[in-house]
Amino acid sequence: MLTRDPELVTEALDRWAAANGAKRFLLDGDSGREWSYREFADATGAIAGNLAAHGVGKGERVSVLLADPVATALWMFGIWKAGAVYCPINPAYTGSLLSYQIDDTAPRLLVTDAALVRRVAEAGSALPSGTEAVLCSLGETDAAAPAVPFELLDGARFLGPADAPAVEMRYSDTANVIYTSGTTGHSKGVVQSHRWMNQYTWPVRQLTTADDVVYSDLPMFHVGAGIFNVTRAAWAGASVAMWRKFSSSSFWDRIAASGATSATLMGVMVPWLMSAPPGPDDRKNTLNKVHMQPLPHDHLAVAQRFGFDYATTGFGQTEAGVAMFGLVKECEPGEGTPPDHYRGLRHDQLESRMREAGIPVIAGPDLDARGPMGGPSPFFEAAVHDPADNPCPPGTPGELVLRPKAPSVLADGYLGKPEHTVHAWRNLWFHTGDAVWRREDGMWFFLDRMGDRIRRRGENISAQHLEELVSEYPGVTLAAAVPVPSADGSEHDIAVCVQGDRLDADEILRWARETIPAFMCPQHILVVPTLPTTPTGKIQRFKVRDHVLEQVASPGNIGETRNP
Repeated sequence: MLTRDPELVTEALDRWAAANGAKRFLLDGDSGREWSYREFADATGAIAGNLAAHGVGKGERVSVLLADPVATALWMFGIWKAGAVYCPINPAYTGSLLSYQIDDTAPRLLVTDAALVRRVAEAGSALPSGTEAVLCSLGETDAAAPAVPFELLDGARFLGPADAPAVEMRYSDTANVIYTSGTTGHSKGVVQSHRWMNQYTWPVRQLTTADDVVYSDLPMFHVGAGIFNVTRAAWAGASVAMWRKFSSSSFWDRIAASGATSATLMGVMVPWLMSAPPGPDDRKNTLNKVHMQPLPHDHLAVAQRFGFDYATTGFGQTEAGVAMFGLVKECEPGEGTPPDHYRGLRHDQLESRMREAGIPVIAGPDLDARGPMGGPSPFFEAAVHDPADNPCPPGTPGELVLRPKAPSVLADGYLGKPEHTVHAWRNLWFHTGDAVWRREDGMWFFLDRMGDRIRRRGENISAQHLEELVSEYPGVTLAAAVPVPSADGSEHDIAVCVQGDRLDADEILRWARETIPAFMCPQHILVVPTLPTTPTGKIQRFKVRDHVLEQVASPGNIGETRNP
C-alpha cells in the first residue's frame, strides 16, 4: 500500500510538476499569489541546491522559525530535497521555550526572518556551536538586519538559481524532528522518517484527488498543516490554499475564494463557526470532506448545517502518525454539498476506497458514544493494555498501545532522550499515553490522556467528557477539568476552570448540579480570563492543575467557586 505512490513526497511533487506543471499547487491566501507545481518544484529545488552548496549535507538538521506559511512550505520541501532534516519551531516562542528547542535540536542552520531573529538573540547569548542563521524573505522588505551576536546569512542567496543535488534517499531516512505539544512538561523532539509522513497521510490521501483543494490555516510547525494538509496535496496532485491563521469571520469567504473541498477543523474552530446565526445559504459551499479531531459530540448537526458530506476522525499523534481512522457519512448524496458545488470522488467511490483499506465507514446518526476514532490503520496492530501491560477486554478502558506492521511507519524515538524512547517503546509495544476503549464490533473510542482520568465515587470519569458537558453552559468557550485531592485522600474532587463571556462561577455550579450526573459533577468552578494552552491549542493541564491547587484553599471545601 505504501509503495503505490512515490515513497518520498519530494518525488511525488516533481512527478506532478513534470506531468501537469501549470496546475496550481499552492495559493497564498493572504497575498493572493499562486504557485504552480512547476514553480514550486523549481523554487524548492533551488533551495536544496543552494543548501548543498553551502555545505548542508544529508541528515543535518535545519530549524525553521518563520511565521509565513508559504515561506515555511518552500523551505520544508527544499530541506527535504537536500536530504536534510526539517525542524520547525513555533514562531510564537520566546525566551526559554525558544532557547530550549534550538539547543535541544542543535541545528546546522536556523532559517528565520528579521522580526523573529531578535527573539533568538534575546533568548540566549549565542546559537549552539556551529549553527548559522539565515535571514529569509520571499519579497521586498524594508526591515534592516538587526544587530545580533551571531552571523546572519542573506536568505536571497538560497533562492537563486541552482539545481537540486543528487542525494540518494530511502524511506527510512530521517525527514523531520517535530516537537510534542508539551501538555505534561518539556516538549520532546520526535524523530520521523519519510515513510512516517507516507503513513500519516495515506488514509486521507485515499479520499483526495487532483480535483480537490485542501484548505489550511493551521500553523506550519504543526504536523496537521505541514504534513497532513500540504504534503497530502502534493502526493495527490491536488491544490492547497494557505492562510496564516484561522478566522471565523472570514472562513467561508476563504472557502469560496479557493474552492476548497477539504479542511481540518480543530478544537474551538467548530463552536466558533456554529456560533454564527444560521442562514439559508449555510450549505452553499464546496466543502464536502472535513476532518474533525476530536470529533465533537454535535458533529452531525455541524455537518448537516454546513453541508459536509463526510467527516473523518481518527487518532493522530506526533509519534504514531494516523494510527486510527474512520469515515463518517453525515449526509446522503445531494443532501450535503450542492451538486453544482461538489468536486472530488463520488460517495460510492469514497466509501469503496475506505472499505478496501479496511477502514470503517460509519453512519453519522449511529455514533452514539463519545470520542469515536474509527479503527486501526492498515499499518498498525493496536491493543488496549492495563498498567501491567496486560490486554484489556472490549469495553474496558486502558492505554492504547501500537505495533508497526511495516518498517519506519512509527517514529524512530525522541531526539537525545533515550530514556524516554525506551520507556515509550517498552514490552515490544509503543505506549501512546492515551486512554481508550474498544467495542466488540471493532470501533475504538478515545477517552483522555492517561493522566487526565479522574476517579470519583468508584467511577472513572473522562475529563474530556466532563469538559464537553460544562461547555454546554451558555457563554463557556473552553473548559478544563482536573482532579484535586479529596478531604480523606481516598478519591478525587473535581475542579473545572472555565473561560468565556460574563460568567458567574456560582451560577455554573448550580447549573452543573442540576444537569450533570452526581458522580461526575464538579465540586469547584473557577472562572479564568484564559486557559493556558500549548502552541497547538491543547490545554496545558499541569498549569491548570497548579493554578487550581493554588486557588482552592481547602481540599475538602465542597462547592467552592472562584470568579476573577
